Amino acid sequence: MLVDYQTLVTELVRDDAAKLAVAEKDRAITAAVLRYSSDKPRTKVEDVTPESSQVLPLPASWEDGFSVLLELEHPIGDVPPTFLKQDRYGLYQAPAATKIHLLDGVAVAANSVRASFSIKHVVDAVTDSIPLTHREPVACWAGAMLCDELAAFYSSGTDSTIQADSVDGRSKAQEYSARARTLRKRYLDELGIEETKGAAAGVVVNLDLDDSRGEDRITHGRSFR
Repeated sequence: MLVDYQTLVTELVRDDAAKLAVAEKDRAITAAVLRYSSDKPRTKVEDVTPESSQVLPLPASWEDGFSVLLELEHPIGDVPPTFLKQDRYGLYQAPAATKIHLLDGVAVAANSVRASFSIKHVVDAVTDSIPLTHREPVACWAGAMLCDELAAFYSSGTDSTIQADSVDGRSKAQEYSARARTLRKRYLDELGIEETKGAAAGVVVNLDLDDSRGEDRITHGRSFR
């Protein structure tokens, strides 16, 4: 439940000076749940009734901008289950609504198709769809965001009036910045996610060019290119 994440985040951040408001912590938790939903989305299964032999409506629980269609089962009830090939269907954006278009006329109005798709996780006062073992990693991501905020606050020097306070502020900024990195790494490590690295700034290429006179090179002649 939300209160469990609030408690965990408070313990992880250790904002002894109470610079963070409750609303800020809740926003960080919401953002962390969204991040977790992208990394470990929830799977929802619904039966949909075809509109024609090649057109299906989106499931009722479909979340625009997030959901991804995972599988279509047809006919329903086969053992083992029968799934349509993924290269035989896709989403089509019509002016009125998005539909699922089938390349093969395998569905008829009398037979439902079972759709599996991804949706976001929910954490509120009464619901928590995140597995218990992943509760702490999600709190770590929220805590990392809040530590970044505290690091920015203390590094700005807005809370300092004398030199000693300024030095203390820089120390706190460094401390929270380091804590943010540690918490973010804990999230990635515990979920088995590799940290995304930046793309290389350049690459090495072999330019097979003639020399400045337009003639063959001595050590790299045309016959070796």
